[in-house]
Amino acid sequence: MALCQLTVLAIAGCADPRISLDEFLARQAAPHAPTATAEPPKPSVHPVDQYLGTYKIGNRDLLDVTLTGLEQATATSAYRARVDSAGEIDLPLVGPVAVAGLEETEAEDVIQAAYVPTIVRQMTVNVAIVDFNTINVLVRGAVTLPGMVSLRNSERNLLFAVLAAGGVSSTASGQVTLQRLRKPNEHQSVNLHDSVELEKALAFRPLETGDTVVVDAAQPNTVFVGGLVNRPAPQAYPPGVEMSVLQVLAAAGGLREDVYPQEGTLIRRQPDGSDVRVRLSFPRIKRGQDPNITLAAGDVLWVPETVGTKVLDFLNRNLFIRGGVTITYSASGTEFLNSNSEGVAFNRGSNGLQDSFDPFGFLNQNAALNALTTVAAPISP
Repeated sequence: MALCQLTVLAIAGCADPRISLDEFLARQAAPHAPTATAEPPKPSVHPVDQYLGTYKIGNRDLLDVTLTGLEQATATSAYRARVDSAGEIDLPLVGPVAVAGLEETEAEDVIQAAYVPTIVRQMTVNVAIVDFNTINVLVRGAVTLPGMVSLRNSERNLLFAVLAAGGVSSTASGQVTLQRLRKPNEHQSVNLHDSVELEKALAFRPLETGDTVVVDAAQPNTVFVGGLVNRPAPQAYPPGVEMSVLQVLAAAGGLREDVYPQEGTLIRRQPDGSDVRVRLSFPRIKRGQDPNITLAAGDVLWVPETVGTKVLDFLNRNLFIRGGVTITYSASGTEFLNSNSEGVAFNRGSNGLQDSFDPFGFLNQNAALNALTTVAAPISP
């Protein structure tokens, strides 16, 4: 009856929702239409030069300004001045001088120009930053030293915040999200592994005290293997490790040899949330006729049951053959033959049913077999 049902299924068939491996590879290679986004305004100063160059004086920084030649040609006058919120310091005789956003040497030139030649004919100026104004930003996620970090004025960006926290850890994905304390609904995300995204991050409005920087961890590099394999289970690998179909099958103990599965299904989640199912032929991959493709994190490799594997499984569980003195049993068949519940009615002596039944007969767990009342004598080899 069971064989008849399997035959009907084989003849009737059903629609296979899977696509071929060739079609899957063609889809993967097809260029994706770029998403239309508004171009961010170009900053007047390139962010890389602004943030990665020499430190620029900022508001609330404390400066030591030394003037030589203001009162006498060789006399030195020292002044300590803090940069105010307008980016200026107040100096004798000339008043406010704008120095915010300048390097120390540039500030020296600006101060000298304020005195020479209007106030004095010649002067030497020296500027030194003695105290930096800092902000406190929380960095959490996949970094080496998560916690509160202090950033100087020209370091108020995502890159320096991550570096101040010890840099990204080995589990980081590179995706970083900025959460503004004063604008909780404003989230900005970039991938620091992408140079274009990094430049975009440097152009963000400077961080402020209380802002939070979150470094996302990489998606666990796990593939899920199930079905007709010897060790079905999730397989986890370090980030960046790539595993092919055959490698993953080997890690799962290989395919079950008792039912000889020939095909598998790759299930991969797409960016839009849908799943694509790909039909794989293991013999073709082993022979090199189909590519031994690399699996991605989150992929499911399923080795499904088919009509052929179900037939073999049925025969393995219900069939044994004895010829002469050589006996071949399936493990489940031997267990069935020697079971107390089925062997009592046919037991001859103490050797069990398998030594007394017709050596060329076929044993089935059906009503016809259970109704047997006579056991054929063994045939001599």
